Amino acid sequence: MSRIGKKPVEMPAGVSATLSGQSIEVKGPKGALSFKATDDVTITIEENMIWIKPRGMSKRARQQWGMSRTCISNLVQGVTVGFKKELEINGIGYRAALQGSKVLKLSLGYSHDVLFDIPDDVTITVPKNTHIIVEGISSQVVGQVAANIRAWRKPEPYKGKGIKYKDEFIFRKEGKKK
Repeated sequence: MSRIGKKPVEMPAGVSATLSGQSIEVKGPKGALSFKATDDVTITIEENMIWIKPRGMSKRARQQWGMSRTCISNLVQGVTVGFKKELEINGIGYRAALQGSKVLKLSLGYSHDVLFDIPDDVTITVPKNTHIIVEGISSQVVGQVAANIRAWRKPEPYKGKGIKYKDEFIFRKEGKKK
């Protein structure tokens, strides 16, 4: 039995869900998101709860059971509160700034500045020039945008220079000894 899949997804006030076949669309104050489940699970909506049940007890059905419940839970969370990833920039001369509302300018020690185009469904804010906040309604899109920004200069283990997630711990290595 899936401990995650057994729990229903609660819909808070102001959130509505419509089910058509295997796809579910969730609408809330921040927008609308949809998810298409595989044929291995059955989705039902009762009152303010979304229930996910497996069709049979095959290994694939049980895998899809928990995964589908988590994806639908992320839809509900996304349209109500949204998702947020925070990045920190460490290093001398490393900084970030917004150019307009669609371009993030990163100075990361290269011979040129990196211009990162911001997708339409996320918002990026730079409260300090060493702090980047990525926000949006889709967990997958917010995580992917944050990972793409981080990929420009991953933190290195000797001095910790680079872009890291706010809660990430960098394992430090000792330098060369004489």
